[in-house]
Amino acid sequence: MELNRVSLLCQDITRLWLQLKVVTDEIMQQESSPLCAADISPDLRKQFAFLSGGRGQNGSPIIIFPEYPAFGELEEQEFHNVLTYLTSVPSVCSTGVGFILVIDRRQDRWASVKGTLLRIAGSFPGNLQLVLVLRPTALFQRTISDIFFKLNKDEFKMKVPVIMLSSVTELHSYIDRTQLTQELGGTQEYCHEKWISHRTAIEGFALMVKKTAQTLQSFGTELAETELPNDVEATSNLLTVHTDKKDKMKEDLRIALCQGSRLLESINEPLVKDPDYTMNQDELENLATVQRLLGQLDETETAFDDFWDKHQTKLEQCLQLRHFEQNFREVRAHLDMVYDRLSGFSEVGISPAHVEHILKELNNHEERACEVLDRALTLACDADQLIEASHYAVDSILPKCSELRAVCEEISSILKAKKAYLLKAMELHQCLEKATKWCDDGIYLLASQPVDKCQSQDGAESALQEIERFLETANQHKLTDLSGIWRDYESVLTQDFRVQVDKVFQKQLSMQEMFEKRRVSLKKLAAKQTRPVQPVAPRPEAIIKSPISSEAHKEKTIEGDVINGNCKKGEIHLQNDGSRHPSVSDEEENFAVLRRHVMNELLETERAYVEELLCVLEGYGAEMDNPAMANLIPNTLLHKKDILFGNMPEIYQFHKKTFLRELEAYTDYPELVGRCFLERMTDLQIYEKYCQNKPRSESLWRQCSDCVFFQECQKKLEHKLGLDSYLLKPVQRITKYQLLLKELLKYSKGCEGEDDLQEALSSILGILKAVNDSMHLIAITGYEGNLSDLGRLMMQGSFSVWTEHKKGHAKVKDLARFKPMQRHLFLHEKALLFCKKREENGEGYEKAPSYSFKHSLSMTAVGITENAKGDNKKFEIWCNSREEVFIVQAPTPEIKTAWVNEIRKVLTGQLKAYREARQQKSSDQISQLTPTSTSLTLSPFKTNPKTLKKGEEKKTEPTAADLSTAVLLKSTEKVKGFSKASLSVDASEENDGYSSAEDPMNSDPEDEGGKKLSPGRYVVVADHDKNGPQELTVKSGDSVQLVREGDDGRWFVCNLRTNKEGWVPAANLLTLIGESKSSQSLSSSEGSGSGNLSTSSSCSETYTSFSDIKA
Repeated sequence: MELNRVSLLCQDITRLWLQLKVVTDEIMQQESSPLCAADISPDLRKQFAFLSGGRGQNGSPIIIFPEYPAFGELEEQEFHNVLTYLTSVPSVCSTGVGFILVIDRRQDRWASVKGTLLRIAGSFPGNLQLVLVLRPTALFQRTISDIFFKLNKDEFKMKVPVIMLSSVTELHSYIDRTQLTQELGGTQEYCHEKWISHRTAIEGFALMVKKTAQTLQSFGTELAETELPNDVEATSNLLTVHTDKKDKMKEDLRIALCQGSRLLESINEPLVKDPDYTMNQDELENLATVQRLLGQLDETETAFDDFWDKHQTKLEQCLQLRHFEQNFREVRAHLDMVYDRLSGFSEVGISPAHVEHILKELNNHEERACEVLDRALTLACDADQLIEASHYAVDSILPKCSELRAVCEEISSILKAKKAYLLKAMELHQCLEKATKWCDDGIYLLASQPVDKCQSQDGAESALQEIERFLETANQHKLTDLSGIWRDYESVLTQDFRVQVDKVFQKQLSMQEMFEKRRVSLKKLAAKQTRPVQPVAPRPEAIIKSPISSEAHKEKTIEGDVINGNCKKGEIHLQNDGSRHPSVSDEEENFAVLRRHVMNELLETERAYVEELLCVLEGYGAEMDNPAMANLIPNTLLHKKDILFGNMPEIYQFHKKTFLRELEAYTDYPELVGRCFLERMTDLQIYEKYCQNKPRSESLWRQCSDCVFFQECQKKLEHKLGLDSYLLKPVQRITKYQLLLKELLKYSKGCEGEDDLQEALSSILGILKAVNDSMHLIAITGYEGNLSDLGRLMMQGSFSVWTEHKKGHAKVKDLARFKPMQRHLFLHEKALLFCKKREENGEGYEKAPSYSFKHSLSMTAVGITENAKGDNKKFEIWCNSREEVFIVQAPTPEIKTAWVNEIRKVLTGQLKAYREARQQKSSDQISQLTPTSTSLTLSPFKTNPKTLKKGEEKKTEPTAADLSTAVLLKSTEKVKGFSKASLSVDASEENDGYSSAEDPMNSDPEDEGGKKLSPGRYVVVADHDKNGPQELTVKSGDSVQLVREGDDGRWFVCNLRTNKEGWVPAANLLTLIGESKSSQSLSSSEGSGSGNLSTSSSCSETYTSFSDIKA
């Protein structure tokens, strides 16, 4: 059918093309004169011969040769051209009769008459009928003419008569006066210039008509031979090109018609001026010629218009077909995507909330699918219109139209089926949730009944009635017919779903048995007692101290299993004699339900969070790339999508594809969800990048918050709050996790996942701290180095700082500052930065402070004194043997303690690393050194660098790498050779007048490696995580009691803080002096070649770097 339509259309186009070709061929094949008036205009203007427009009696055209004295001087070519052109002007029928020549030589001589006749006889190009000669009027010349004409008549060799006339009167007897000009006594009006003008215009118009016909014919041939393109763009371009060419052709036709109309008006001008005017024959022929040419032009234009209409229809239908095919491919691809996405909705969910979430996703997908379906059906309707309009490609369009409708119907039915499937699953999940909630409420009921009140008869009866009332609601909530569920919900019951139904059903049975047991117990208690019994509640201590094998513990374990849904019918063995203590089991039941509630909140808020992120990214982020919304976006927002949203897309993908799914796996095991957080703790660090970008995002939002783009997006989303509220969601979410983990931890005491929850909480808090620290760190200005080279940021905070300088070159104002400076300190692994906090003006994140860098201390040259000036909130940080001292006052004693401990950890780690390097170096050099040099090497505190040679200094002094890892001395080091008297100067300065009341403890630091610890109380100076089941985890600052020493360098200790026991390496312990709680002081002094060190129980505890001691 399509081929037939195409064939018919092509036949119509071909027929019209042939008609156009016939018309144009007729115009182009018209014989045109070899000469044109424009070509010989100078010769014609000499007017030695002309066509007056007169005719003889038989219609012969009259050519008049007027008086022209220079006739004999005319060149032969001029004469020939003029006569040839004049004989070509009259119509063919007129020229066929022959021309009448009227030669006027009345003022001339016989010689001129003879020359004219001879020239005409020799070169006249047309047929002659008659030659009339007006002979000279002078008597002599007339006589001579008569005589010589008779004598020389045969010389003229003319086949027509040549009549010599004596006057115009005689001429009138041969030619009517109306056909002669006024010079020959006639009445005809003749203007030679006008005649030339008309002839030039007519011939130009004829040439224009011919060229137009040729152009139309070429264009028609091009259109007829054009092949239809196969794509939209090419077809559209071809239609545009052809239309432009057609418009140019039409313009050429219009110009030709206008020119012909003006020429026709010029020819008819005499009639307009004088209605009685009679045109001569030549004027009539000119008029007929112009009218004929105009008629041919009209006919040509009509034929071309018909041909173009068909050709344009063909191209437009081709373009419609290409558009349809392109749209069909796009819509078909979208329909396939919709179909594939629908195939993924095969889950039945794990809870009503989960199913509701899936159903919401399905509804969202249905909205998007409906847009595709509407587009597909609209395309099908467009195809119907093409078919109704007799499109030539009906056979190609109709199957695609049917295919679109079939696929749309199939997708619609699948959507309905999927929705019904999920609603069915939702219905069953709600039944399960209702049953589970009924069980939970029952557990709450059992847990809420006071044990002491149930011991009395009235209390037991009240509790029994309460249970009876609750059991009356069982039919409204619990699952009753398991076989009916298998039958009614067979279509949605997957294997996992069946297991879930079984678990709930078994939980119901177990819970009912628990109620039955409680009823039996309460009925016994409610029975009238024969003697008064004093109700006494069981002591909690008795429950806690009960052996593990007790019946109460068995009941607790069994009921705990019931809560988790792990107990099956017939596996519960409860004692009915009242020996069971329900308070312990009830508490476990209560905690289990509370854990479920917290877990549900975690999952629900997580799903809502993912939906909100998606809503923001699609409703705002995607719209920034929408060309239709481009005109609404202000210039300040252009190309700043990454600044506004930060890494929110990365956060969304992580939560959507990974974290939410893994959290849902712990729905029934909330106490174990800490493992999920620990496994994804590295991924959660993406929030640090988001928070670091938040100030830039906030600033950009404030610049553009009132723009029409955001208002339009918010209107489409139907949000009550602006975008800024949703940009804050990730910050709120990461802080929400630690609150939920705290709740879970509170209800998971003694559970299997308690340690994981505690570790997850600590890690989340660590992330929050890192985020907070990084927000401050990026606000530092003026630091010339690279902050990343300083190592990990460990702490940051604001303090009051006093400075003391003891060098002579210091400025007077820096010798002692009585007024404190407000400084913000940043403690890194390798340096301590002092900055000045500067508040910024603005709102929100624009008001965030900045920090101007002021000073930095390398941690390899730092010492600390824990207590300063007797203030428990102050401590000292000093370097270069107290040449520069910073007295730091913390806001609270707790903050001060945390900073001192953190600095102590850094310095302790540095000392440990240095001592290991020093021992390795000493062992490598001991075989090469003399006894003197050996003593110097083993006693670096006694070494005077000035007494060594240059070569020896290189051997005995620590290298640059050693100095970079130099660390503080532990307070357990006891250096031999230091006297109490040598401490008097430095100790009085450092401790501000406080001195030791105890004898110094002396020992050689090189012997410390072999020193034996003894049982007693110790304090841990470094964190130690257990590496085996028998080891004990301890934290820095914990006090421990040594029990016994093992064979592998470890001690069996008891942590006095947690009351737990285990093995700890001796290197992690610091011996306290006796049983006292006093601290120790460690300082360095410079003397005459030897350093002195003492340990005191004063209120100041000082840690110094090795680089200061060695100096």
